[in-house]
Order: sequence, then C-alpha cells, then structure tokens
Amino acid sequence: MRFYNRTSELAELRRIQNLSFNDHSRLTVVTGRRRIGKTSLIMKSVEGLPTVYLFVGRKSEATLCAEFIPVIARSLDVFVPGELRAFRSLFQYLMELAVSRPFNLVIDEFQEFYNINASVYSDMQNIWDIYREKSRVNLVVSGSIYSLMQKIFQHSKEPLFGRADNIIKLSAFDLSTLKEIARDHHPEYVNDDLLALYSFTGGIPKYVELFCDNGALSVDGMISFMIRDNSPFTDEGKNLLVEEFGKNYAVYFSVLSAISGGINTQPEIEAALGDKSVGGQLKRLIEDYNIITRQRPILAKEGSQTVRYEIEDNFIRFWFNYFDRHRSLIEIKNFVALQAIIKADYPTYSGKLLERYFKEQFAESFQYRAIGSWWEPKDRQNEIDIVALKLEKNQAIVVEVKRQRKNFKPELLAAKVEHLKHKLLPKYRVETVCLSLDDM
Repeated sequence: MRFYNRTSELAELRRIQNLSFNDHSRLTVVTGRRRIGKTSLIMKSVEGLPTVYLFVGRKSEATLCAEFIPVIARSLDVFVPGELRAFRSLFQYLMELAVSRPFNLVIDEFQEFYNINASVYSDMQNIWDIYREKSRVNLVVSGSIYSLMQKIFQHSKEPLFGRADNIIKLSAFDLSTLKEIARDHHPEYVNDDLLALYSFTGGIPKYVELFCDNGALSVDGMISFMIRDNSPFTDEGKNLLVEEFGKNYAVYFSVLSAISGGINTQPEIEAALGDKSVGGQLKRLIEDYNIITRQRPILAKEGSQTVRYEIEDNFIRFWFNYFDRHRSLIEIKNFVALQAIIKADYPTYSGKLLERYFKEQFAESFQYRAIGSWWEPKDRQNEIDIVALKLEKNQAIVVEVKRQRKNFKPELLAAKVEHLKHKLLPKYRVETVCLSLDDM
C-alpha cells in the first residue's frame, strides 16, 4: 500500500528539520499507538537526507551500541570508535559530529531505555543541554507505549521534561483517506464494505494495509482474513495492551471487556466484576493510557454524574468483542464457528459504529461547535443518537442513525426532539434527519 495522507504532519516534520539544519538542534517527539504509522511517517520526512535510524530493541546497552556503531558509520560515512559501549558516549559523539554537519537522528521505541538503562535519559538531557545551541541535528524520537512516552516528556520530575520542541501525536486515518484507500484498492466497494473497514480497523494504517495487501476489502473478505489460523489479528489486542499495562493487565482487561459488551457505567462495570472498585482503573485508562473516553450527554456539565465509558479505539473494541470473548473457539481452531458468529452479529454491531462514523463525519466538516449524544439516566426512551450544535447561534441538528432508512420512524424522533427542546434547547432551531448507509 502506498503512503497516504499525513500531509500536515509531514509539513511540520520538514519545517522542524529545516530549522534544525539551518539554525540549531531541535527535538521532536512522535507518539501514537502501535501500528499507527509513526516510523513510516518519520522516514518519509527524512527521505534523501543524511539520516541515522536507531531502533532500541530490548537488549543490553553494550549489545545495542555494538549494533548502532556500524549503522552510524554507514549512514553518515564516518569512522565511529568501536570502544563506545555506552549510549551516553555514542550520543555525545553524534552531538559533537552535528556541530560541523547537519543530519537527522531518529531513535525508534525510545521508551525501551527504561528497560535497559533508565539513566540514559538524564545522560541525554545533560548532553543535549550542552550541545543543542551549537549543533545542527534534527533529533526525532518515537515510541508506541503511550503511557511511558507521556511520562518521559511530560512529567515534571523526568530529566527530559521540557526538552521536546514539538510533540506530534498521530491519529488514525480520517474518513476521506479511508474512502480514498477503498476506491484505490476495491473500486467496486459498497458502503457496507467501507463501514466494515472503519469498524474493524478504526483507520489504523497497519490494519488497513493488511486488508489491502491481501485483497480483503469486502465485509466477508475482511472477516475471513481476520478469523483464521495464524491470523496477525488473533493476539494483536493482547500484545498491544499488555505492553501498556504490564503484569497488572488482568483487571484492565476485565474492565475493557465489560465496556466492549455494552456495560458502560461505573456501577454496572463494578457489579459485573463482582463489586470490585474500578474508579482508579477507569481514570488511568482515560488519562494515562488514552484507551477509553468519558461520555456525557451533550451540554452536560463537567461534574455531571451521568457518565458512560466508551473504548476509543475501534479495533480494540472489536478485539474484545470477538477475539477475547470467544477465546475458547480460537484455542480449538474453530474459526468457522467464530466467523459465523461475527457475520450474524455484524448488522447489529456495525450499527453502533455507523453512529460513531457520522459523528466523525460531522467533526471533519468543521461546521459544528459541539457534537455528541443525548440521554437521560432514568429514561432511555428519549435517547438521541447524535446532537450537533452548529457554529451559527442557536442552531442544531438532531440525527437518528439507522443502517437501513426503511427502519426510521419520523414520528418517534419528532417526539424525542420535542422533549429535548423542552429540556435542553428551548431557544434553538432544530433540524432533524435520518442518516443511513446511503449517506456515508
């Protein structure tokens, strides 16, 4: 699959690179979840320029440095002393070299130094402070363990706090990019195929690439490709999250499993987990791990107790719903049964994701100042899928989302809208609409 999108991120990386080469050294941090395309983006931005790329594997410091020396020598066509066995010495050598010549230095999986030698960060801080103003290196570091990268650069007690000139957090592909990819790789796609691509991958580039490279871009094709022996998706959710949570992942997995199954308020989650208190885990899943979001009815006050939790990442949501929940079928390699379960569930499962799709579509139009849902905690009859407040004063749009437009009942929505106007939007001019697969 060719390189898609990332226009603004590429422009920013190249702007910083130009400043680094012509003024003095800059440090850029690129973060984002695993498979989001951090390395591809960074390497695209440095194409054709002198660049050292160092991947921090989980090895001893001396072994890493022994591997880095020939990489540096080859990339910059320089002699590197073989006795440099500490990363501190190697980094100082590179910063001294950058005094006389500009180059890019990319350090991938930067957070792994925590497992190798955490003092590397304070060593780098000291060397960076000494050489930053007189050298011309474009230092770009990236890492896929979000919580650790956030700690390294944004916690005030860490040595590299305040040293990053820019922090770029990569997001998934937007909807227009997903459509472009679908047109390029599956020109005859129907909207249900596009919804499946969105529902299963959430626009994560690596997952999209796997489907494209294997010609699996229909609903059934994607399900068959994911649910099979030796599928790259089988353990992806676990591998992704165990890295973040560490050895205490079991409670987090239970919380995420509950939320993925529609148990989405704190009392319901705690009841499902045997009355175990999970307030701390929910807070960390939002603030430290960036995996779930706290949803309140639109225009609800920040302190409102009417709260639902949602998994932000479509793939993780899908993984917990099917791979984790039906682990027993995977263990006995009954992929036929699991495929049948997913195909039977798909119309219902994707209906909720269609609502999320349209919220993103609204957001990407830049025509609204607030987008959300509305509900009352004790009256689910009046729940409304999407309420979007327009930039124009006192104008709103209320949306009922249905996969098939024929299932839309205008009179029911009209009654909900009257209730909503009375409760929340008495001075608003409210437009109502049904959005379906046809409107994607």
